[in-house]
Amino acid sequence: MIAFDRDAVDRVSAASSGARYHNSVPDVDSIRKFCLSFADATENMQWGEDLCFKVYGKIFAVVDLSKGKLAPISFKCTTEKFQELLEIEGIAPAPYVGRYKWVLLERASVLMSANLEDLIRQSYELVLAKTPARARKTARKTVPAKRRRAKR
Repeated sequence: MIAFDRDAVDRVSAASSGARYHNSVPDVDSIRKFCLSFADATENMQWGEDLCFKVYGKIFAVVDLSKGKLAPISFKCTTEKFQELLEIEGIAPAPYVGRYKWVLLERASVLMSANLEDLIRQSYELVLAKTPARARKTARKTVPAKRRRAKR
């Protein structure tokens, strides 16, 4: 009988798929850190225990914190990607906004971390592209400018 190390097989599979082994399953903390890495991204609690990530006041991702570390996450996607994602078990149109091509992952672990990060990045870019230039200018004015050192 041949014995094999299942963890080693998983590491090789994750490495060959391009995923980072140490972070192959995304959790709330890694999703939060990733979403806040985008320029002008903010977060706030909305609708109870939903953590919303926004750019210029427009939501690009929502995480339901009431479900634990591998919480459900919703985000916007393209029409083509929307249809493709709906074929995966554990992914459905997001309640209330599915008609606008938002999907709901029942658990963040439905997709590997690298795939989820790509989709969140696309959501951010889609939402940012639809934000009026006037809103972007207004938001930039509210951010304090860097202070210059006083000459002595």
